[in-house]
Amino acid sequence: MPRMLDAVVIGAGPNGLTAAVELARRGMSVEIFEARDTVGGGARTEELTLPGFRHDPCSAVHPLAIGSPAFRTMPLERYGLEWLHPDLPMAHPFPDGTAGVLAHSVGETAMSFGPRDAGTYRRLVAPFVGKWDALSRDFLRTQWLGLPGDPVTYARFGLVAMQPVTLLNRRFQDEKARALLAGLAAHAIAPLRGFGTSGLALMFALAAHANGWPVPRGGSQALSDALAGLLRAHGGAVHTDFEVKRLDDLPPARAYIFDTSPTALARIARLGNAYRDVRYGPSVFKIDYALDGPVPWTAKDAQRAGTVHIGPTSAEISAALDAASEGRDPSVPFLITAQPSTIDPTRAPEGKHTFWAYGHVPNGWDGDATDVVERQIERFAPGFRDRVLARAVAGPPQLAARNANYVGGDTATGSAAGLRLLIRPKLARVPYQTAHPAVYLCSQATPPGPGVHGMSGHYAAKAVWRRLRARRR
Repeated sequence: MPRMLDAVVIGAGPNGLTAAVELARRGMSVEIFEARDTVGGGARTEELTLPGFRHDPCSAVHPLAIGSPAFRTMPLERYGLEWLHPDLPMAHPFPDGTAGVLAHSVGETAMSFGPRDAGTYRRLVAPFVGKWDALSRDFLRTQWLGLPGDPVTYARFGLVAMQPVTLLNRRFQDEKARALLAGLAAHAIAPLRGFGTSGLALMFALAAHANGWPVPRGGSQALSDALAGLLRAHGGAVHTDFEVKRLDDLPPARAYIFDTSPTALARIARLGNAYRDVRYGPSVFKIDYALDGPVPWTAKDAQRAGTVHIGPTSAEISAALDAASEGRDPSVPFLITAQPSTIDPTRAPEGKHTFWAYGHVPNGWDGDATDVVERQIERFAPGFRDRVLARAVAGPPQLAARNANYVGGDTATGSAAGLRLLIRPKLARVPYQTAHPAVYLCSQATPPGPGVHGMSGHYAAKAVWRRLRARRR
């Protein structure tokens, strides 16, 4: 008869790996089971196009990972993780060849907006610059799990954060600042007029000023492999190519922790309709490119940036998000793009480059947005198509096939519209617990939500640790 484990984790994405590491470091016996042939979930690296071109199928740039309170306690650099920083974290080009930039420096960022809005931006971020540690601890969590560590900063930030970014943008007179902030808020993959979109935009901006928007050398897989290496160093075991269809497939354990969608958890753990009200949000249409040279951006600042947002006005960006949320085909998409090979030569053969871009589409959409995506890129990088050697296209069906957590292609594993960024996957004081006392949820379907930061896994592990420790007593 197999021995009783303390915890079994289902799914080896960043949150599942984090939960497993946190428990193993506390001396608990932990094993993790992953359906794919490698760990990583949304943080993988694969040769999707041509040999020698290493692409990140999902997450690639990690402003929240480098500043994550969970990851900062882990010696991941001992297991191969090395962060690489571009000259500029992000650039937002405009048709006239200029760009707004999100720089490491508040001053450089502010000046890129022009004289009428530079002071407004400085005043917006001034109360929070230098306070990333406090903000990340207090906001990358379930908001009702206790008092904030820095209540004054928490309250000041919260008053701004709860606003729609469309309201925050009324402080600015020109389009550069408005478009850049709208683009940051669009990472929520939800309408920009929704509750809390200002908070998301501001967190991404402050992350750039505090720690940058880096990429891991070699690709996002390096972060996942470092977490798996740390887990093994503390006695944990990792099993890949192991699809879990029911709890009986797993060894006996005191706790089962799911880094899955809520609906998959309910099916595997036989919890019936426990998550029947979970809503999944819009999807994305993503293209990974192998290029014969760098992207020929018209704006020089875009050539220096690791991430480039394409959508010249806040109105265009808002319209693109509304279309995806309302089930309409994309026409003029807002694009989030990344060019990691400009700072990481391991990503492509010498002289060649990798690049990816995605725009927003309705959940489950099965159309082809390649042409509209590339027409949008060409507006700001004429001649781009001439440099394409190969492309790997993934719409919602392909994204869902790559990662079962992305229901209908929803890479956020649950809608982030309105209060759903806070109330995930349903209203509960401890959202990591389920109706089954031995079953927990640790995926980005729980607070603090989407992103590679490990904090959902961190708080799920704390919930498991407290319950198991109470049982032992």
